[in-house]
Amino acid sequence: MTIAVLLAALAALGISFTFVLLGTAAKRKETKPNVEAIGLGAVTNFFDTLGIGSFATTTAWIKFRHMVPDSFIPATLNAGHAVPTIVQSAIYLVILGVHVDPVLLAACIAAAVLGSLIGVPLVVRASVQLVQGIVGVALLIAAALYAMSNLELFPIGGTASALPPAQMAIAIAVHFLLGALMAFGIGLYAPSLILLSLLGLDPRLAFPIMASACAFLMPATGFSFVKSSRIDLRIVIGLAIGGIPATIIAALIVKEMPIVWLRWGVVVVVLYAAFLLLRSAYRGPQAVPGDTR
Repeated sequence: MTIAVLLAALAALGISFTFVLLGTAAKRKETKPNVEAIGLGAVTNFFDTLGIGSFATTTAWIKFRHMVPDSFIPATLNAGHAVPTIVQSAIYLVILGVHVDPVLLAACIAAAVLGSLIGVPLVVRASVQLVQGIVGVALLIAAALYAMSNLELFPIGGTASALPPAQMAIAIAVHFLLGALMAFGIGLYAPSLILLSLLGLDPRLAFPIMASACAFLMPATGFSFVKSSRIDLRIVIGLAIGGIPATIIAALIVKEMPIVWLRWGVVVVVLYAAFLLLRSAYRGPQAVPGDTR
């Protein structure tokens, strides 16, 4: 019953968000998707579904290619990957969701969404320098997590499908914090997986929790992000167009593939992007001329 309700809610949220996105894009005359963003959305969401993640890789490419100003990055990530993540969540819920404690699943989703709604106003009002610094630090954390995964330093996890009350309270509180950080472009997947595994949950069952938390919070924050001045909706639409089919292919056809060496490559790329962002933050507003929004 819980899975059916979540799937129905996801469908309603996805349709509503798409309607608002396209309507706002039409008013701004930004309905033509960026071709490069389509390819970027396809690649990043494909590997996101297989466990690489999409926020750090998308940020790195956007930074290298100067696709948008640095202050646009959080909104671009949350709005652009929202619909592909909804598709990913639906697949995980159908395949694995029935095995997860519905109270834990729903509570972590609600906590992440509430946290993100607090984070969005902070991002929209934050200075360019602050956004650069936070995203730069986030990339450093992401690179460390990729390296830990390659070195098999992640917790093995347990076999539980539910958590005792004390551990559940910790999971809910941390997902609230992670939701707030998502608004700044800091990915939730890896920290959530580590936390839930440490608390004793079967790591496989963390995937519907992680994906569903993001699938609900990203469009929830996206409603505000798409109407802000710090976003290019042509990039957002491109990411979504490329990401949806790539997510389906990865989840239902490819399912898994050896990606260790790819992850090491991502570590190098992400570290360099983090260096660029932190350098810009250190230098101050003059490092990003023309970005006054």
